[in-house]
Amino acid sequence: MPAKHEPGSRGGGTLALAVLLALIAIGGTGYVGWRQWQQAQVSTVDSRNLATLQQRVAALETTLSGVSGERTSLNQRLSDADQVNRSLREELLGQAERTRNLEDAVAKLAQKSLSGQDATLLDETESLLRMAGERYTLFHDAQGAVAAYTLADQTLAGVNDATFAGLRQSITVERDALVKSQPASQASALQQLTELRGDLATLPLKTLDSPTSNDQSPTVWQRIKQALASVISVQRSNGAPLAVADARFARELASLDLAQAQTALLAYDANAYAAALQRVDVALSSQFDDSNPDVQQARVTLKQLGAALPPSAPVHLGAALTELRNLRTLHALKPDATGTVPAPSGSSAAPGNGVKL
Repeated sequence: MPAKHEPGSRGGGTLALAVLLALIAIGGTGYVGWRQWQQAQVSTVDSRNLATLQQRVAALETTLSGVSGERTSLNQRLSDADQVNRSLREELLGQAERTRNLEDAVAKLAQKSLSGQDATLLDETESLLRMAGERYTLFHDAQGAVAAYTLADQTLAGVNDATFAGLRQSITVERDALVKSQPASQASALQQLTELRGDLATLPLKTLDSPTSNDQSPTVWQRIKQALASVISVQRSNGAPLAVADARFARELASLDLAQAQTALLAYDANAYAAALQRVDVALSSQFDDSNPDVQQARVTLKQLGAALPPSAPVHLGAALTELRNLRTLHALKPDATGTVPAPSGSSAAPGNGVKL
């Protein structure tokens, strides 16, 4: 039995093998076809991507060519700008050089102008100091001298040369000395003198031409005088009675002495001031009625006014003026000492170039 069934089993195995091989072949063919189809799809996508990339590359090349053109244009513009900047820089350097030349020329002109102005101010300062000294020496006018010193200090302040800066301190010292020498109560004393001059017209005089007392009986000589008075009358040629003329004369002399005292007080002349007050006091004691309270008060006022001008040594002026003259002499000698070095020729030619601008 087993020997009978061997051919059939061999045929089934061959068929199964053939079917298996066929299936394998079909599977391989399908796989190969699927792979080819897949590769075809991939190739199509790649072709599309490649076309897109080629388009992009073409667009980029176009853009790059445009950018290159613009860069070339920019380079050309930058080159032109560099040339323009170079020319402008050269012109600017030329303008700066000309400006420096002009500044040098203006500085020299300003220096000459300032030197002339300083000389004028120094001349004016010297004149003011000399005038102040003369006013104080001749007229004892301390107030006027102070005003002149103040003007001299203000004038000297306008001088730009620092050489004369220390001179202002000397002027200030002499001006302060003049201010301290003036009486502090000058205005009050002047007012009191003015009031005294006004009161002179009302102060009573001594009754020299009339009897001293009406209660006493007249003597023999008085009776003879009264008898002769009706026959002979003594009077001045201008018709004024003797007593009236003497009163006017005494008041005018006292008023003139008070006016002279005012003048001496303004001039700070202590001797003339004291002498004028002394003459007024003598006139009040000899010509006016000493028993009258107004006359007594006037004499007390005169004594008080005598202390309004305290005696003091005169102020010595002239140190500032001498210092100014010495400084001007030294300053005038400076150009001779420094003038041995000549100025460079280029500096003198430079202002000419600047002027041509």
